[in-house]
Amino acid sequence: MSQLIPARIATPTTAEDDPRVGHVLGRSATPDSAAVVLVGFPTDRGVQRNGGRRGAAEAPTAIREQLFRLTPDPESPETFTRLLESTCDLGDVAMSGDLETDQERLAETLEPHLARGAVAIILGGGHETAYGHFLGYVRAGRPVAILNWDAHADVRPLVDDLGHSGSPFRQALAHPSGLCRNYTVAGLNPTTVARAHLDFISERGGAAYFNTEVNFTVVESILAAHEFESLVTFDLDAVDSAAAPGVSAPATAGLSPHIWLYAAYRAGRTATVRSMDVVELCPPHDVDRRTARLAARTVWEFLRGLAAR
Repeated sequence: MSQLIPARIATPTTAEDDPRVGHVLGRSATPDSAAVVLVGFPTDRGVQRNGGRRGAAEAPTAIREQLFRLTPDPESPETFTRLLESTCDLGDVAMSGDLETDQERLAETLEPHLARGAVAIILGGGHETAYGHFLGYVRAGRPVAILNWDAHADVRPLVDDLGHSGSPFRQALAHPSGLCRNYTVAGLNPTTVARAHLDFISERGGAAYFNTEVNFTVVESILAAHEFESLVTFDLDAVDSAAAPGVSAPATAGLSPHIWLYAAYRAGRTATVRSMDVVELCPPHDVDRRTARLAARTVWEFLRGLAAR
């Protein structure tokens, strides 16, 4: 298995009747038995290749710091706590500095857990994280549909034959294994999408939704349409920049955080969803940890939905 670096995150000191995620996470889990595994992918090498703002390599730590401070779901504390107890934080993938090598390391880390049916949560990193995430399914030999919540289609051509944060789903669709069964992107910002990218998706049987047409009902219909085993990827730049200023590629007039968080909850509730990632948090450009808190809440909502399956 690829080398992993343990996460060292301090949790707040609270009263016994005021537990936090960090207090109970992994309390009864081992890497081989966990129902859910959490892994960080601290890189922004693909963001750099794509001309975005550097800093996403710091995101896994920033997300954990906020996630571990949250309380278990007060409406279903016992169910949520049991899920947290059976969730194992594997730590961060050790970075080599070579993106392609590191994506394979992420895939190698995910492979045994996906193969045994555990749910995986990946903390990026830039959106190049998603290609390593997909490669985990390739290594496990599992066909997968991809649902991307994003302001961008991220099907751009490679740069000098190298992948980047704007190319992961072109790479997945073109992978010789043929294991990417379908690609859907939702939350597109109309000012950041080329017509050629929409055509590329359509020609391959995919679907695309602009943020202006996404509401709570549409969220449900998108997830209901995913009949294959699915991975869901959450790019924080899909959210309105007022709520998510600290991203690699900011855009105005994005999704409301309420719709975004509902999408995370519904993904957790959906039985075909086997894994998720949250990407493009850029802590050096965040304001009052606003985006880090949103990223942590995204993971929390996914877990809340998963606990309710």
